[in-house]
Amino acid sequence: MTKLHTSEITLKVGLDENRVPEKLNWSAEDGGVENQEIKAMLLSVWDSKNQESLKIDLWTKDMPVDEMKVFFHQTLVAMSDTFMKATQDEKMTATMKDFCAYFAEKLELKK
Repeated sequence: MTKLHTSEITLKVGLDENRVPEKLNWSAEDGGVENQEIKAMLLSVWDSKNQESLKIDLWTKDMPVDEMKVFFHQTLVAMSDTFMKATQDEKMTATMKDFCAYFAEKLELKK
């Protein structure tokens, strides 16, 4: 039997006295990332037993709103790419991409 390789992804959250994130760092040894500082993160996992997604959304209190808008746009684009890879549903992927373009237009992200 082949031994299963495991990989660890670590998130560190530095909180202020009110438990508001001041500093976020992540590490992923297999990805060559070690204690990299980040300003925001969205993590979703699937609970198959309860048939629901669970999530953690964190951002530091100094994350600029204009950067948050770009972060959301890029995340939506990446989600549509992942949706296509996972489902091969070209029609819905195109609809998602249309929304991403609309989102960028309304927020004036593409100049």
